Amino acid sequence: MRDSFEIANQNVMPGTHKTIRIELPGLHSETSVYMPVHIYHGKKDGPVLFLSAALHGDEINGVEVIRRVLSLSAIKHLKGTLIVIPIVNVFGFDRHSRYLPDRRDLNRCFPGREQGSLAARVANIFMSEIIERSDLGIDFHTAAIHRDNFPQIRANLQDDQLNTIARSFAAPVILDSMAPEGSMRNAADEAAVPVMVYEAGEALRFDEISIRIAVRGVVNVMREMNMIAKGRVKKNKPSALLRSSTWVRATSSGILRANVKLGDMVSKGDILGYISDPASHTDEVIEASYDGIIIGRTNIPLIYEGEALFHIGRSKETSLIEDHLDALEDEEILTAPELAEEPVIV
Repeated sequence: MRDSFEIANQNVMPGTHKTIRIELPGLHSETSVYMPVHIYHGKKDGPVLFLSAALHGDEINGVEVIRRVLSLSAIKHLKGTLIVIPIVNVFGFDRHSRYLPDRRDLNRCFPGREQGSLAARVANIFMSEIIERSDLGIDFHTAAIHRDNFPQIRANLQDDQLNTIARSFAAPVILDSMAPEGSMRNAADEAAVPVMVYEAGEALRFDEISIRIAVRGVVNVMREMNMIAKGRVKKNKPSALLRSSTWVRATSSGILRANVKLGDMVSKGDILGYISDPASHTDEVIEASYDGIIIGRTNIPLIYEGEALFHIGRSKETSLIEDHLDALEDEEILTAPELAEEPVIV
């Protein structure tokens, strides 16, 4: 029999599930605030994996991903320990806001400080209670408000363990990238806990395909880590590696008419859209800066000079990308065996 799992001064016995509410700084009204955490502590030894969502309070796709993961029957036979935090930024989530009440981006305040700002204190709690107890983490994000992201994993592939785990997720593309300073991913890396980020969809919106890719990806990772049985499953298509990425920005203010969507393959010089001037009726052509795939784009036509419009990921693995695009168009992901019981969100 394994030892119990201790978190937030509570113990979770082997083979049990417990929901713990970790206390956060309260509101002006003296209302208490808690971060909900689900602990699934398997009977058998294995790694400790954490899943987190809504680090940015308005990025809600991951909340639904986690709900579906926890409904899977495979969790009942877990090896190791699963720590699940469906809403990290409780303050922002309740206010439909990316930020905390002190107007800080929580994902730029890690590792935090016990005696710091509100954001620093929340980050410190997450570091000490979650990250320092884990072996690996997956953090779920979407694009910011009025933007959309193509389903992608972002990870430092120089880490051998993370390279293997990130590829096992089987997202359409993987962006090999270092974590930004102050991010959870960067702080976790410095604490020797590999973390990868799944980016897909838009803030304050559910995207069914993105959600299902993520649920399947978590199942793939847990199988790779021997946390759940591998069984007889269909082999996943390998992810296409993006060598780098860049945003094409507006060179003037105006009204954008976009001509490409997420997942479109583009070549250098291809027309991505036009910026029109409503006063002079002139058009400015926006062209692709190099060959690649559209992995992010703005959804709002009213744009200012310098605004990020289209995010292009560079890759030579075009055939892999095309295979994933074909699968998405055929809605193959909607019929994956472990996902079949969930009704489609429309």
